[in-house]
Amino acid sequence: MSQTLSPGAAAPSAAEFQRPEGRAVTATLAVLVVSALVMLLNETVLSVALPSLMVDFAIEASTAQWLTTAFLLTMAVVIPTTGFLLQRFRTRQLFVAAMSAFLVGTALAAFAPTFTVILVARVIQALCAAILMPLLMNTTMTLVEPHRRGAVMGVNSIVISVAPAIGPTLSGIVINGLGWRWVFGLMLPITAVLFVVGAFVLRNASETRRARFDVPSLLLSVLAFGGIVFAFAHASEVVEGAWATPVVALVVGLVGLLVFARRQLLLQARDGSALLDLAVFRYRDFTISVVILFLGMAAMLGSVMVLPIYLQGTLGLMVLAVGFVTLPGGLLQAAAAPAIGRLYDRVGPRPLLVPGTLLLTAGMGMLIPVGTETSVAWIVGSFAVFSLGMGVLMTTLMTSSLGSLPWPLYGHGSAVVNTMQQLGGAFGTAGLITALTIGMHASPASEAALGTAHGAQWAFVVGFVLALVALGLAFFVRRPPLEVVER
Repeated sequence: MSQTLSPGAAAPSAAEFQRPEGRAVTATLAVLVVSALVMLLNETVLSVALPSLMVDFAIEASTAQWLTTAFLLTMAVVIPTTGFLLQRFRTRQLFVAAMSAFLVGTALAAFAPTFTVILVARVIQALCAAILMPLLMNTTMTLVEPHRRGAVMGVNSIVISVAPAIGPTLSGIVINGLGWRWVFGLMLPITAVLFVVGAFVLRNASETRRARFDVPSLLLSVLAFGGIVFAFAHASEVVEGAWATPVVALVVGLVGLLVFARRQLLLQARDGSALLDLAVFRYRDFTISVVILFLGMAAMLGSVMVLPIYLQGTLGLMVLAVGFVTLPGGLLQAAAAPAIGRLYDRVGPRPLLVPGTLLLTAGMGMLIPVGTETSVAWIVGSFAVFSLGMGVLMTTLMTSSLGSLPWPLYGHGSAVVNTMQQLGGAFGTAGLITALTIGMHASPASEAALGTAHGAQWAFVVGFVLALVALGLAFFVRRPPLEVVER
């Protein structure tokens, strides 16, 4: 039974915390994994629905894009606060709050009469996803014995890396047959069942304490992470000469990040009340792991955004066909992740990270020479190689990063890992889309199809460089001990 600790009290050690029995742990993790999968599908599920939404709500593409931008912004702002939430509230309390709000947001999206309503619904959905992902990772690290964490993290990585890849495929099938509202309508009964089951079977993963909530830190978090993601989302506008908005947002974000970091260090040194404990970055292997994770997510989400533009603009594929191009890679990633996790438990991170980043780099390199005559089979194969490498990275990095930390820092480590994933995704989307735009403008060809292909080549070069940097860093990650002693 979880108890509440007094303010400033130290959390109990991993040895003092009594893990629930095996079946209870399995049931708890199963509910959290499926719930997180449903929530994260929403990150890319609307990418193929934007044309339909533009017609129904009579809006421009730049306005419709806010349905994705707002989702990323909300997650980037909320995730840094989850270190505090995981200390203050029990697992079941956070789950019930997140799932009930997600039900409301999904219902609003399904029946939204105006664009404003569906935008609010997307913000609510993102808020819930931002809470549930760190909750899943923290629960895994706390309830699963160290020698089995790789295998369980392999399942978790399916959620984080595969959901964004298969989101366009699933939504394309639903939209083609039923319309965009059913993308959310079909989620409602699934979410309701998960809510009821979770309320009964979830077990608390850790002790809680009455941590003080620092409002200035929250405001700084909004400025810092919101400003950076907003700047990334609008980076392509620089190419068109509208540089003021993204540049100002980036400056505000970076200044806010510096002030936020300084305040967290001061609060933690004073009374341990930091919203996000930056002590996690004192651990070398954690820092290197999250940087590689950032680069991998940047390459993955960036390529997922560029591929549909190339496939439709150059090869002339229909929306439904575009979704199926990324499906084999997503399925391969899902199939390989559990095996990669079990292998991690035996050999550690480096023997997996090096070949994983090699696959990532090779897959991205295979996409660089795309053109008007490139076969769809080549694209499918390239993305499958890339996805397999990403599957190796996600499982390995999530386990090695959090496994490098002492038990009391799992919550803050989970918040940092998930924040870096969101920032990486936003950075990669901005970088590759900006490169795509520059390449299209620089193309000597007058045909739109040739221009799009030229831009896609530039974008995949950027992704290739990101993967190369990740490959270089992979050689420096060491295997964490079974239990890290707090320093």
